[in-house]
Amino acid sequence: MPDDIISAGKLVALTYRIDDGLGNVLEQTEIPVTYIHGGQTELIGGMDAAISGRRVGDEVDLILDPDEGFGPHDPALTFTDDLENVPPEFHFVGAEVQMENERGETRHFYVTRIADGKLTVDGNHPLAGRTLRVHVRVEDVRDPTHAELSADLGGGCALPRGGLH
Repeated sequence: MPDDIISAGKLVALTYRIDDGLGNVLEQTEIPVTYIHGGQTELIGGMDAAISGRRVGDEVDLILDPDEGFGPHDPALTFTDDLENVPPEFHFVGAEVQMENERGETRHFYVTRIADGKLTVDGNHPLAGRTLRVHVRVEDVRDPTHAELSADLGGGCALPRGGLH
């Protein structure tokens, strides 16, 4: 197989755009993100399969329902409290709040609403519950360096299913 074709073990660099299907761009990158194909990073919505066998310059469009993308919106991860019970440093929409459950697991929540003396935080990925259109362009395909292979053991970065915030 030629060196510039996406296959297991290749370092792949991608640029992408995520929109809502109506042309409203929700997230995009002009600077390529990289991952090791077939490595530790699981890409959203079957993207691994969709780009396998592609090469530099190829573009792929995917339509992802919530289960293929960032999951359904879970109302159990949304909490509202009186503003006076929340420290002042979190009194703005977009503030990141780290919370810990009884098992010691931490999760990031974001302030999504402040109204009528109440503050709402949400632990869902911002794109959870949405049908998304993802446009991907392959920018580079090559053998990874030893350092890049080692870094992949700790997880990658290209459109991970766990989410982009």
